Amino acid sequence: MSAVPREVAVVATSQTNAYRLFNDSEPKLIMRCVNDLLEQTGLERDALEFTIAGSCDYLSGMPFAFVMNIDGVGAWPPVYESHVEMDGAWALFEAWLRLQLGDIDVAVVIGSGKSSPGRPREVFPLQTDPYVMAPLGMDPVSLAGIQARALLDAGKAAERDFAEVVARSRRDARQNPHAQLATESTVDELLAAPYFSAPLRMHDLPPVSDGAAAVVIAAGDRARELTDRPAWIRDMDHRIESHHPGLRDLTRSVSTELAAERVALADGPIDVAELMVNYSPEELILRDALGLSNGTAVNPSGGPLAGHPVMATGLVRVIEVAERVRSGSASRGVAHASSGPCLQQNLLCVLEEGG
Repeated sequence: MSAVPREVAVVATSQTNAYRLFNDSEPKLIMRCVNDLLEQTGLERDALEFTIAGSCDYLSGMPFAFVMNIDGVGAWPPVYESHVEMDGAWALFEAWLRLQLGDIDVAVVIGSGKSSPGRPREVFPLQTDPYVMAPLGMDPVSLAGIQARALLDAGKAAERDFAEVVARSRRDARQNPHAQLATESTVDELLAAPYFSAPLRMHDLPPVSDGAAAVVIAAGDRARELTDRPAWIRDMDHRIESHHPGLRDLTRSVSTELAAERVALADGPIDVAELMVNYSPEELILRDALGLSNGTAVNPSGGPLAGHPVMATGLVRVIEVAERVRSGSASRGVAHASSGPCLQQNLLCVLEEGG
């Protein structure tokens, strides 16, 4: 692989609505997106040289459930196929690396998940440390509450700051046709709501959502052939921290800081940032880690607080930035995805126009 990254761009995107309950199969969600991408690009299925999906067998409760999702792509004609037990943003990272090898030019990336059939607060603790955290039932909401408390105790935030994030996110979501929650509430109204897992209220949590998202990425001149306005992936990086929250400073996201340095985020202005804010206090931590200015539009789609299709949420952040770059409303943006409790692992994708 060359020391200079091969040019790769997002050339087409698709996402379903974030549904509270999608009363059909996950492959059906995926099929909608893949058919949409084929229509947008004019590609036949055999032109999708590499297919990779991100999903979670924990959600369906079946081993190798991701194999069924291939039905949504089309198992014929045969193509190279891969899977990550992660958000679709990490599938994008693998596809981007795959295109760096130079032997293929086009890949389709998918993220999908249905949270509605199960109870996420009971499912996801099973992924945590089996000796300490899982026996204690340390679910994501409780850990997010601990992180929020750490911010408050350190004097880095107030509950009003959390409510301001929610109010802006839900308001901005009114312009997003895919959003599940789009309401107009004042900060004071939000603060009057009862606690759910103190100091978090229900609106500080993401909704339970079903959904899917997909993108086509292509290299160099192939990308220019497929669209007049590609969104170029200038760099990607992801970093991980200890799976023991007690070994981390929960008021910071060191892994995000390191990733931002690696992709040279500070080398130019950021017009738009789509951040995987699953819990409202996370936005404050991520803004600080990324060094975002007041001129950066943060989560203009409403972000995950308006719709959280698990395993597609991070890829949706990439789609939202890519579409703003492709439309000309932004020239440079950053998409962020996270995995694990309390922002344990973080991925950044920088997208730009031109080239």
